[in-house]
Amino acid sequence: MTTVYLSIGSNIEREHHIRLGISALKKHFGELTLSSVYESAAVGFEGDAFLNLIATFDTKLEPKVVNNVLTQIEKQNGRTAEQKKFNPRTLDLDMLLYGDFISKNQSLNIPRDEITQYPFVLEPLAEIAGNLLHPVLQTSYADLWRDFDKHELAQQKVSFGF
Repeated sequence: MTTVYLSIGSNIEREHHIRLGISALKKHFGELTLSSVYESAAVGFEGDAFLNLIATFDTKLEPKVVNNVLTQIEKQNGRTAEQKKFNPRTLDLDMLLYGDFISKNQSLNIPRDEITQYPFVLEPLAEIAGNLLHPVLQTSYADLWRDFDKHELAQQKVSFGF
C-alpha cells in the first residue's frame, strides 16, 4: 500500500463541492484522514475565496490511475476545461504526494511544486504530516511550514463539520 496526499479546493459553491468530493474520494479509496479546512484568498486572479484542505489515504492503485480517478471526480462535480489554474473552480483535486514517488513529467508532477509555494497547501499538509519528509528536499513539512514566509499570510482555519 502507498500513502497518497492530495489537496482539495473549491471557490464555487465551496462547501457543497468539498463535501461531494470527499464523499466520492471515500467511495473510491476508503478511509480518509483530513486536515482542518482553511479559507484563503484567490491567488493569481480576482475571485471568491477558496476553501482548502488536505486528504490522505492508502492505495494499491498506480499513480496514473489515482490521478485519473481524481480527474473523474472533478468532472462529476462540474469542473470544466475552462476551470484551470488561476480561475474559479468547483472542485480542485491535486495529488501532492504518492509515497516517495518522484515524477516531473507534465501529466504527473509529484511531489507537486505547490507544496512549497502556497500556504494553503503547506499549512494543512504540515498539520497532518508534519514529521514526513519531502521526497526531494528531505525536509519535514513541519520545518518547511515553520520556515515559510508568512508576512502576507491571507488564510485562516475555519470550522467545517464533516
